[in-house]
Amino acid sequence: MRLRVLAGALVLVMVAGCGFGGRDSASASVDPAPVVSDSPSPSESPSESPSPSPSPSKTSKKPVAATEATTEPTEDPNNFQLPACASRSGKLVSKAKAKAALNAAAAKTYWPTSAPSLKVPSDLVRAVAWHESGWQSNIENCDGGYGLMQVMPDTEAFVNQRFEQSYDAQGYQQNAVIGANYLAWLTKAFGDQYFDGSYSLSAAKCTSDSSLCLLNMVIAGYNMGRGSVDEGYADKELVNPEYVGVVRALMRDCYCDRY
Repeated sequence: MRLRVLAGALVLVMVAGCGFGGRDSASASVDPAPVVSDSPSPSESPSESPSPSPSPSKTSKKPVAATEATTEPTEDPNNFQLPACASRSGKLVSKAKAKAALNAAAAKTYWPTSAPSLKVPSDLVRAVAWHESGWQSNIENCDGGYGLMQVMPDTEAFVNQRFEQSYDAQGYQQNAVIGANYLAWLTKAFGDQYFDGSYSLSAAKCTSDSSLCLLNMVIAGYNMGRGSVDEGYADKELVNPEYVGVVRALMRDCYCDRY
């Protein structure tokens, strides 16, 4: 979550390998989106619209009337913590429905003409969502992030413009798709720019949580934005290894796997 000045800071809790996904309010300004050469058309549209100049921080929300949550989330060993400044609006769906939505979003093909093929791993989508929201579909965070993937307004707008869609982050299934689509866009962008068109998100290619492998850079980009990761790459460092480490740990062993 990053690329623009955020209206509030998130609390990143690192207890038992999990916590609420934090965005850096000081460094999460909107970065110009470098143009990815020869980017194929996304599956959702037969033609590709020009890349907009701003690259969003990951995720979004629209004003919605607050409603009472259907159930209260239970505590878990990963120790997800809801920031005190966060609130709830909209419908809280079950963890089973949340998991189904995240898996369906990961199964979509966002770059059908990419060679080699580009897929976003379902464990990556599930882990990012758990770290961001604890799979709670109605969390409206202090900085404007909303839902399962804590979609920011500028990211919702970016994905809709870039892929010629009209996704609404207030719907939990579309929220999952926006987040997965943004992960796919980051994979394509970094893969083309730094890895000679290779889009492998294999954890085996990462020597540590701070190494500049594609998986780590995509996770970091979801949290801090593409521009911040580009700047870190120029300095040979990952901008937010703590966030990356939490998501990587959740990919390996997440409480959410019980659902």
